[in-house]
Amino acid sequence: MGTAYVIGTFDTKGAELAWVAELMAADGADVRRVDVSTSGAAGPGPDVTAAEVAACHPGGADAVFTGERGSAVGAMAQALRAFLAGRDDVGGVLGLGGSGGTALVTPAMRDLPVGVPKLMVSTVASGDTAPYVGASDVAMLYAVTDVAGLNRISRRVLGNAAHMLAAAVTAPPPETGADLPAVGLTMFGVTTPLVTAVRERLGDGVDALVFHATGSGGPSMEKLVDSGLVDSVLDLTTTEVADLLVGGVMACGPDRLDAIARSAVPWVGSCGALDMVNFGARATVPERFAGRLFHEHNANVTLMRTSVDENREIGAWLAAKLNALTGPWRFLLPLGGVSALDAPGAAFHDPEADAALFAAIEAGVDSPDGVRRVAHHVNDPEFADAVLSAWQEVRR
Repeated sequence: MGTAYVIGTFDTKGAELAWVAELMAADGADVRRVDVSTSGAAGPGPDVTAAEVAACHPGGADAVFTGERGSAVGAMAQALRAFLAGRDDVGGVLGLGGSGGTALVTPAMRDLPVGVPKLMVSTVASGDTAPYVGASDVAMLYAVTDVAGLNRISRRVLGNAAHMLAAAVTAPPPETGADLPAVGLTMFGVTTPLVTAVRERLGDGVDALVFHATGSGGPSMEKLVDSGLVDSVLDLTTTEVADLLVGGVMACGPDRLDAIARSAVPWVGSCGALDMVNFGARATVPERFAGRLFHEHNANVTLMRTSVDENREIGAWLAAKLNALTGPWRFLLPLGGVSALDAPGAAFHDPEADAALFAAIEAGVDSPDGVRRVAHHVNDPEFADAVLSAWQEVRR
C-alpha cells in the first residue's frame, strides 16, 4: 500500500485539507499532507511545507515565491511535478481547489502512471475538464459549493472524495492481465465492426486495449506507449487528425504519432473515420463551414464530410508522420471506404475525396512499401484479415 498524498493550499484551505486527511487516515490510509501555497504564509498542519515543495523547482524556491500570483502558481505547479516525480511511495493523490488550485495540482497528477488513483475536487469540474485531465486517468469531482469552509454540503462532497481515494489506495490491486502482451487499438462508432473483428482475430493471447478516438483517445494510448505499457499498436481510427487539421472538437494534438516514433513500437495504421470532422449540436458549427455536407449523429454531435482538399492535407500530414517512424510499420488504405458513413448509398460516400487522401499518403511517404491498398471497405471482414496479417509482419 502506497501513501495517499493530500495536496492543496493550506493557507486558505487548511481546515478542509486536514479534515479529508483525517477521514482517510481513519479508513486505514497512510496520509501525507502537502502544502502548495504561494502566498508565503505558512498554513498549519501540512507534513510537507510549501517551501519544501518549492525547493524542487529547477530554479529553487525563489523562482516560486515571486510575489505575483500568476507566475507563482505556474512555478509551484512545476515544483509539485518535480516533487511527486521524486517519490517512489505515491499510492494516490487527492487535491482540493478552485480554478487556481486545480491548475496547480493536476499537471503533477497527469505525470503519474495510469492506474495510480488521482482525484481532484474542484469548483471547475462541471465545465470543460479536458485541460486538467488531458490523456490521463485523473478523476474530477465537482465541489458544488466553493472549497471555502466546512458546511453541510462540503462535508458530504469532501467526505465522499476522502473515502473514494482511501478505498482506492488501500484496496488490493486488481488483476491486470499484465502477463499478456498489450495491443492498443483506436476505434470510433463508425469503425466498431472493424475493431470488433480484429479483437476476435487477436484472440485471448493478448490484452486488447481499445481507445475511443474522441480527441483524447489517441493521446491516451500514446501516453501508455511512452510508459512502455503497450507492446504493439493497431491505430485503425485516425479520425482525430481530421479534427486537428480542419478545426473539429475532437482533435488530437500536433504531437500525435510522435510517441510511436520515439518508442519504435510495432505499429499498423489506417484511415478509419478520416471522412468526418466532429462538432457539437448543429448550431455550434462555425459559420465558415456553411454549405458543407453534414450528418447529425444525434442532438449533440454533428459530423461534417471532409473535402478533397482537406483530405490532401490530411494525407500529407500523415505521410510526414509515417516518415518519422523508427520502428516497423504498415499503413493500410481501405479502398471501399473509410467509415460506416463512407459506403455506397451512405451519407458520406465520396470516392474522389478518398482517392485524394490515399494519393497524398502514397506520394508523401519515403518508404512506399509500408503503405498498402486493400480492395475492401474498412469494416469488411477481409480488411480485418489484412490488419491481422500486417500486425503479424511488424511484430516479427
